Amino acid sequence: MAKRNPPSLALFIVMMMAAGAGGGEIGMNWGRKTSHRMLTSMVADILLQNGIRNLKIFSHEVQAMEAFSGTGISLTVTLPTAGITLTSLNSPGYSRYWLNDHARVFRNMNINVTNVHIGTDEMRHDNPTYYTTCVMALGYLQYGIKMNGHHYLSATVVHYVDMLNPLTLPSQAEFKEIYRDSVAQLLKAINGTRSRFAVSIIPFQLIIDYDLDVEFGFMDNTSNFTITDANTGLIYTNAFQFIYDSYLAAITKLGATPEIEIEVSKIGWPTDGHPLATLSNAERFYKGILPHIKSNKGTPLKPGASIDAYILNIADENMQNIQDGGPYQRHWGIYKSNGESKFKIDLSGEGRDIYPTVARGIVSMPKRWCVFNGDKSNLTRVKEQFDFVCQKADCTSLSPGGSCGNLNFEQNISYAFNNYFQMRAQYNKNGSSSSCDFNGLGTVVTGDPSVGICEFMVEIL
Repeated sequence: MAKRNPPSLALFIVMMMAAGAGGGEIGMNWGRKTSHRMLTSMVADILLQNGIRNLKIFSHEVQAMEAFSGTGISLTVTLPTAGITLTSLNSPGYSRYWLNDHARVFRNMNINVTNVHIGTDEMRHDNPTYYTTCVMALGYLQYGIKMNGHHYLSATVVHYVDMLNPLTLPSQAEFKEIYRDSVAQLLKAINGTRSRFAVSIIPFQLIIDYDLDVEFGFMDNTSNFTITDANTGLIYTNAFQFIYDSYLAAITKLGATPEIEIEVSKIGWPTDGHPLATLSNAERFYKGILPHIKSNKGTPLKPGASIDAYILNIADENMQNIQDGGPYQRHWGIYKSNGESKFKIDLSGEGRDIYPTVARGIVSMPKRWCVFNGDKSNLTRVKEQFDFVCQKADCTSLSPGGSCGNLNFEQNISYAFNNYFQMRAQYNKNGSSSSCDFNGLGTVVTGDPSVGICEFMVEIL
């Protein structure tokens, strides 16, 4: 592939300043890897009540989409490997079929699908073949968009910090060599289109991966911890701007033009499963980042930029895969599964000290819990049941530093038993109470066994 000579960073800054206009938009992600979830109509209601007009939904099934009909909410749908193979999308014929069978159908149902994101999290684990396939699929999809009159639709691929070389300074940021040609191809494909360069920015991840001062994760700048880029003289006081400008410098080196905008497809702070993943830290993070998004302050390398960002996530995902990440990967939610907000957050971006509007119409299961009956006559049996439960249900809050990380032996077992019990809707399909049997070790109680900040949940219907 012939290499293009990219514009200098200084010239890029000037051109980007001239391009910046309008306020940044705040959207939300709705990951659906949960045993229980709010109805789609409830999610649509939450968004409308809180003034959110942009949603990225990890599904494109009609049942998950129809509640957004007539709401005016702009939807981004995803094309992961599950449900549709990217290799089958790699043909003009199939891309036209997919657009007609989905985008046009949704449009006819008054469902406002405006964006398609190709691929999922596989790029986080050095999978250049998968990424190349995504870029090829993007090319065919964009061809179908152009040739079939889907002028309202854009398509792109989401990028992750893991695709960059280890970060040192933004000006030195580059994509790993295994990705460079394909990223350059993508930049060429989206140049001159409505599509944007989508990135994931998780300051929390940068803090723990690089063992940085946690204060660098927030935008209220209460500490003296800063990073100065010796090559540009730019000073970074927070991780968000540091990561954003690293992406910006990396795509500039691959020939990105000033017309290409960066969209933050995922941004968030987890609330459990790690010592730094707390409700207070999440509240502080959003109180700084959301007003910054709405202010058009941009970043040191792109001052005055309008940055659109999608919050990760509406609710926790108790079935999210954590094998390649930490326990906190299941705890990005703003809301609990019952529609109650976890902490104060002003989704308008005005920085007010308020709780978001809660979901309406939620119905919880009966107030009963499954707990350990205290029989320790055979600890091997107890351990076997605990291990079995935590393979099936979510025990990540029991992790060191988690909200339930300080429970005693009996409470640990009870917490695990109850999570399995609730995940199975309290009783199994034939109506028996065997979902709280655990080889004779479980019992159902009607008194809340929660301990301090450790909540023993009752799930929703």
